[in-house]
Amino acid sequence: MYAVILAGGSGTRFWPLSRSDRPKQLINIIGKKTMLQMTVDRLKKINQIEDIFIITRADLKKTIEKELTGVKPENIFAEPEGKNTAPAIALMALHIEKINPKGIMGVFPADHLIVGHKKFQQAIINAIHLAKKDDALITMGVQPTFPSTAYGYIQFDEKSEEDHIDGYGVVTFAEKPHQDLAKRFIESGDFLWNAGIFIWQVSTLFSGIEKHMPDLNEHIENIRERLNKKESFHDIWKQISPESIDYGLLEKTKNIFVIKAKFDWNDLGSWNAVYDYFMKAKDENIIRGKGYVQSGQQNLILSPDKFTAIIGVDNLVVINTDDATLVVSKDEVEKVKDLVSWLKKNKYKDLV
Repeated sequence: MYAVILAGGSGTRFWPLSRSDRPKQLINIIGKKTMLQMTVDRLKKINQIEDIFIITRADLKKTIEKELTGVKPENIFAEPEGKNTAPAIALMALHIEKINPKGIMGVFPADHLIVGHKKFQQAIINAIHLAKKDDALITMGVQPTFPSTAYGYIQFDEKSEEDHIDGYGVVTFAEKPHQDLAKRFIESGDFLWNAGIFIWQVSTLFSGIEKHMPDLNEHIENIRERLNKKESFHDIWKQISPESIDYGLLEKTKNIFVIKAKFDWNDLGSWNAVYDYFMKAKDENIIRGKGYVQSGQQNLILSPDKFTAIIGVDNLVVINTDDATLVVSKDEVEKVKDLVSWLKKNKYKDLV
């Protein structure tokens, strides 16, 4: 299998630590390594993976080439401009097709946390088996542990298990639900968290795009010709409409299975997810760096250089960097991305 890591995100929910030139996947959120480096290291431990490729933004390519270890520089590709996941995945499938037209392609986010190597490897082995056996598109779902409103869900058909390898037919995809609906998902027992990991044969992917995404298919066919001639395809890329692989293909096709993965997974999608990850003291405060909480509970302080004190408040996230400070209720962390939009519009681009 050839692994493709999607590393073009902007990471606006992690402002002020995450910035445009150093987004979430290129910062050390939970350890000494960047999220992207952790993803590469995780994949390199899996014997079934022949090579690793990365697709990212053009402005991040040189930084990744300079700082990342374990991936050949020629395997790091840049999109001419961001077009969401479907075009990016299709472009990388073209590169893999040139190496091996019958190749298996795995798609992985650059910035998710996965714990449990053996279970992760087994899930990938199961997915490769199904992708070969049934000429199918495989997605990966994680057993929910609580009714999260921050994750998408996949409903699976319990009666359709394939070869006793925890592979099931997909009934439907569900976007991030409200709290009551998330509880109903969990109670039903047939919903999984959508881990954003996909495995398929490149030929199967192209067949699906041809059937369900005809406009993208036309552009990809033209790009294939340009690549064969070693010519630029940037003018074609500009004509492509942005679309996610989930909406454009996976929600429309019938030949799709979900692997019920058993590893621990966290998409680290917000500061709340970071808070949930770390071990907590009796007062359930998390302090990373220099700080102190007096008469408060369930706060997160991330302040590597400045001493930060919280007195008499609960449920806050406080992030300190050299040039900015964020103070936000944990109930409102999803709105950090809106703050970044405001900064862009109000002449604070130097903080973005």
